[in-house]
Amino acid sequence: MFTVNLSYQGQTLSLPDISTSTTGTHFYQLARQALYLLIPPEEDVTLKLLLKGKKIPHDDDVNPVFTKTPSANKSPPKVLVMASAETSVQELNAKKQDPTMRGFDQEKTKNSTTFHTNVHWGPDISKPDKNYKFGRLQECSFHEFGHRPTDSTPHAFKAKQLLERLSTDPGVISILQERELNVGTLGEMDPIDDRIMQKEQKSGACLLGYNTNRGLRIDVKLRTDDLSGFRPYFELVSTVIHELSHNWVGEHNALFWANYGQMRVEYFMAHKRLQYLRYQGQTSAQLADIPPAILQDIVGFCMMELQKEMVQHHLDARTIAEPIQQRYQELESSVGIRLGGTQQQTDTTNSADKRNLVLEASSRTTGQSRKATGKRK
Repeated sequence: MFTVNLSYQGQTLSLPDISTSTTGTHFYQLARQALYLLIPPEEDVTLKLLLKGKKIPHDDDVNPVFTKTPSANKSPPKVLVMASAETSVQELNAKKQDPTMRGFDQEKTKNSTTFHTNVHWGPDISKPDKNYKFGRLQECSFHEFGHRPTDSTPHAFKAKQLLERLSTDPGVISILQERELNVGTLGEMDPIDDRIMQKEQKSGACLLGYNTNRGLRIDVKLRTDDLSGFRPYFELVSTVIHELSHNWVGEHNALFWANYGQMRVEYFMAHKRLQYLRYQGQTSAQLADIPPAILQDIVGFCMMELQKEMVQHHLDARTIAEPIQQRYQELESSVGIRLGGTQQQTDTTNSADKRNLVLEASSRTTGQSRKATGKRK
């Protein structure tokens, strides 16, 4: 036989006559008798006894609480006593869960990156790839650029919605799949960052986005200069594709523009292939604010766009016309083959190899090396 100490509300009581044959049920009976003076019998309470952090079962008539007798030279075993009024327990169990309170699992789900595809494009038009995607979205809060939600500038959650729209754009998804890209973060660029302003003053151009560590993070300038609204969606998509091209090439050389031009062709062709699907009465091209005339002459528009961009870097768009036209013909001849899919025709794969050779040749003619970080101006 040995003694066990019961600890209840800062007081310690000795519970004698315990042995290795004392079961859980018997132990609870002895504990109640020992706690008679501390817990009046008229109070209907529920006892909970803890031994070394584990609950002693109150309905176990078979298994002993202690499997061996404690050493005589050590302190008696200590059992923590917790007592709750039965009426309080019943009231607590009867209460409904507060809908405003979240458990850990709910909070984890809430904070996880979930892009609401159906809201912007519909379930049939946009289906993000589970492997090639933007890992997370990050908008700027008003704390970061000095404007409160009550001001004229759009709220941060509007910026988040715009990032979701960009990340789930069917054309952007097709580029990510085709080139097997996984970008860590798609974020909103701080519209009034002092460092950005300094760069603009030095270069004489407007910085619209930048790529950090070849796709670890891509930031896009969503808001207008006066912060009264967002820049046109069509321009924002162009910036995203521009920064995705910097995943391979840092410098704005011929190789970069050839790669960018091919990605633009892929973007428009993805929307052209979805022209027979509708979401809320609109095609994906209409939802992406793509003028109908562009889909009628994709190569012509891309070359015109490239010429305007490349002249700022003293380059001629005609030098990369061949890989742009070649990429368009590849996609045009593979109608029905999903961009980035596992099923590809043999001639398409061979054409892709040829395209890479053309891009490498363009790179050699520029004599410029690649860098890790690219900026769009």
